[in-house]
Amino acid sequence: MDHTPLKDIPFSILNLSPVNQNQTIAESMHNSLDLAQHAEKWGYNRMWLAEHHNIDGIASSATSVLMGYIAGGTSTLRVGSGGIMLPNHAPLAIAEQFGTLETLYPDRIDLGLGRAPGSDQLTAMALRRNVNSSDNFPALLEELRSYFEPYDEFSRRVRAIPGEGLDIPVWLLGSSTFSAQLAGQLGLPFAFAGHFAPASMMDALSVYHRVFTPSKVLDKPYAMVGVNVIAADTNEKAEHVASSLYLKFLSLIRNTPGRTQPPVDDINEVWSEREKMAVNDMLKNTFVGDKETVAAKMDEFVKRTGVQELMINSEAYHHEDRLRSFELIAEAKNHPISASQSN
Repeated sequence: MDHTPLKDIPFSILNLSPVNQNQTIAESMHNSLDLAQHAEKWGYNRMWLAEHHNIDGIASSATSVLMGYIAGGTSTLRVGSGGIMLPNHAPLAIAEQFGTLETLYPDRIDLGLGRAPGSDQLTAMALRRNVNSSDNFPALLEELRSYFEPYDEFSRRVRAIPGEGLDIPVWLLGSSTFSAQLAGQLGLPFAFAGHFAPASMMDALSVYHRVFTPSKVLDKPYAMVGVNVIAADTNEKAEHVASSLYLKFLSLIRNTPGRTQPPVDDINEVWSEREKMAVNDMLKNTFVGDKETVAAKMDEFVKRTGVQELMINSEAYHHEDRLRSFELIAEAKNHPISASQSN
């Protein structure tokens, strides 16, 4: 499979404004902005925030609002949604929100869209969402995109102002083949949630490339995949930091989601063998180690998948560890990879 060298692959950041134990939500949001400001200096391409609801450890539920805070505190970094769960919203409202963001921060806003609820059914109902509305996702997407078209007095009586006539990149997000197929058919960029749903990744990428139809947006496929990368100055330190990520996914498996927990010295004292296997299955696209180690693992991943961009989640309890991880990941992009490491 043809692939782009790692040094030429754009690196981007997925950030859910995670909330730690013994931390305020305001602190988590300030940390997200601080990360974005550092990421801009380190050469990252974009930062995406994701819509989740009714989860104590995630503070990005009002995604568009938080995007404005991040975009307002940076100057070159692209800021986007990864994603907006479109069935939760009236397409007109999203067009107006993102039209406002694009007007304030031109050529820096991405609109990534998903069809999952980003919540449980009770919360979906509280959002005034028809729990079956995800079945109408293609129609909702078509309506939303129509609001960004130039005004035509003969065909449109409802207008998105601001929003109308703006060129806002629309991405489709997915963890299965559904959005991959739709993105390919419409000629849109596609982002796959490889950081938590690795099982369908290769199938989804294959479907996307197979059905891709050139459009006014793209003349060839553009796929980005989410991965978890935890980097530190030593492999041992990285594994210690990564234990917070393992604990987060362990809490999901146990149906006890909550705030990010501090790292532990021995994760094997916390989970059972069956739980370990379940977490590892979800985190197959997780690369942990020093700069050299993660460079080799990311290079192998790019070769295997042929993706055009990496969306990186780096979960760490301590903000300074998260910053150091992303700094080392940026350095790893240009790190020489030996033949023994790449095999």
